[in-house]
Amino acid sequence: MKSFFRIALLTGLFVGTTDILMAYTNSFIKTGNFAEKMFHYIAGGALGLEKSMQGGTGVALLGLFFHYFIAMSFTFFFFWIFPKFKFLVFNKYVVGILYAVFVNLAMRYLILPLTALPAGGAFILERAFIDWILLGIVLGIPIVYNTYKFYGVKKD
Repeated sequence: MKSFFRIALLTGLFVGTTDILMAYTNSFIKTGNFAEKMFHYIAGGALGLEKSMQGGTGVALLGLFFHYFIAMSFTFFFFWIFPKFKFLVFNKYVVGILYAVFVNLAMRYLILPLTALPAGGAFILERAFIDWILLGIVLGIPIVYNTYKFYGVKKD
């Protein structure tokens, strides 16, 4: 028997890893430098940027924890709501991209404003569209794919 917790946990670990790899890659492409303090920045949501950016390994580990906690939360949330909403059985790729849009907007407008991080920049639809597609590939589609597999959905 497949374990709900095991499958959702492994999916969350996978999407958390692919998401952070995408973030590092995106940062490198934009700046030409490796983002050595990315996890420090994430920890800044709780500690404030000034304090977190001066922190050491413990602060980086806190950022790593927050990153995976968020990835796991969105993964477990989708696994949990899936059987409650029949319209989610449509097309795993479309639903995956739409879930990525939901995650991106929830982070931007609900989660991040509750943190000590500075407000995000202006909403630019063209940039958001690219982010949604990339997030769909590394987060949304894998979550939906494994959810469909777990629940035995055969639809493409």
